Amino acid sequence: MFLLFGTRAVAALLFVVTFVCGHCGVAAPQQIVRERQKVTLFFIPLFSLGTSYLIECSNCGMVTGLSRQQAEHSMQWADAHGIAVSP
Repeated sequence: MFLLFGTRAVAALLFVVTFVCGHCGVAAPQQIVRERQKVTLFFIPLFSLGTSYLIECSNCGMVTGLSRQQAEHSMQWADAHGIAVSP
């Protein structure tokens, strides 16, 4: 008997905001993504190992890691200024 186990990343687009990219310097839509690492058994997700937040520039494709607080703050700031777009 054998067991198939491993890990898999599950990404979810949280929202899109328009910020100036720190890499290319262009004001472009930035996608805020939550990525969870899941442990799988026979390709069925069992539990989450960890969560990370990323911001991706739609102009240059640069991906930068965010803390949970940074992701929440950017969403609150964008909501207050009326520039957030839900997926």
